[in-house]
Amino acid sequence: MRPLSFLCIATYFKGEAFLKACKELGNTVYLLTVEKLRDHPWPHESIDEMFFLPTEANSSENLDRMLMGLAHAMRSRKIDRVVALDDFDVEKGALIRETFRIDGMGQTTARYFRDKLAMRMRAANAGLRVPAFSPLFHDETITQYLRSTEAPWLIKPRSEASTTGIKKVHSLEEAWAHIHSLGDLRHNYLIEQFKPGRVYHVDALSMDSRQIFTRASQYLATPMEVAHGGGVFRTGVLPFGSPETKELKKLNDKVMKAFGMQYSASHSEYIRCDHDGQYYFLETSCRVGGAHIAEMVEASSGINLWREWARLETAVARNESYSLPGEQQQYAGLIVSLARQQWPDSAVFSEPEIWWRMTKEYHVGLIVQSPDRTRVLNLLDEFMHRIQADFHASAPVPAKPTN
Repeated sequence: MRPLSFLCIATYFKGEAFLKACKELGNTVYLLTVEKLRDHPWPHESIDEMFFLPTEANSSENLDRMLMGLAHAMRSRKIDRVVALDDFDVEKGALIRETFRIDGMGQTTARYFRDKLAMRMRAANAGLRVPAFSPLFHDETITQYLRSTEAPWLIKPRSEASTTGIKKVHSLEEAWAHIHSLGDLRHNYLIEQFKPGRVYHVDALSMDSRQIFTRASQYLATPMEVAHGGGVFRTGVLPFGSPETKELKKLNDKVMKAFGMQYSASHSEYIRCDHDGQYYFLETSCRVGGAHIAEMVEASSGINLWREWARLETAVARNESYSLPGEQQQYAGLIVSLARQQWPDSAVFSEPEIWWRMTKEYHVGLIVQSPDRTRVLNLLDEFMHRIQADFHASAPVPAKPTN
């Protein structure tokens, strides 16, 4: 059987475990990344060839350049599968598949996993609860929305990752002032009612349009809180078999089916609103969760999402069966913070439950693992106070995007 060729797209430095596993499975591995990441420590022994874009932007000029370059490369190289390893690369991957007629998720389905307006409309049409929202197309509709819903609201980009570019507004006048400030780019945004509550994430693998692995966790400090309040990011695995866990898995299954997920890794977020106790869909993505959530999932389950995603993609491409490795049930928690020190010394944390330590400039981070969830939560709480006292630094919220 001819080895398969995978084009992996990563315009952010991530996915090394995917690249390694993909190569170990006997595939030819091409990596499409950006010039500024050329000298990053990619696993070159697992990459057959690298291609470079000048920027990660999804501008028409950059995408046209990408397609032209790949068209030339494919005259002598066959590509069987395209895998986008980061949120920003989902559009690129879908465009490549559509242009060169490569099997996999096309542009319409990809929008449900990338465009925050498309995913909200899809979820609402499928009968799932979503916070009240509106596109920013029609002035009268926007004003009617603002008058018929309660403040505060979030104005957010439709295709940015994490909390980049989100603005909280508290009145009709403030909302319109910010909308006007967006100028000709306002159609790239939406407005959504801000609902306080507990925020969760479900990290999953899907095969043959069904979930074969899930891990449900709760943010103890959400990305939104950290970005806008300067806090310390924390998340922890929920109790196995609890009503919360069962409800989130059921909800995630409905989302994946409604959005047309066939096979991939996914990271989805939900909120249980304080005002009514109901679960609402927030957003989803067809990739492995960022901010080292994948490592926390592995500490809890023994499942490396990057590696299994590569195995799953390879099995589908070869029309072979896929089986998940044995799954463990340990509790795990993750804590990450910006640090004042260039290379913070995490050796001061010596608890035996520590499973992983972050090694990154101006960051400190730890993952703890224990059969006792209370112990995990207590450690995260203790570490938060120690990090705030000895390491923590904060940075301004990223400015609104200009692309």
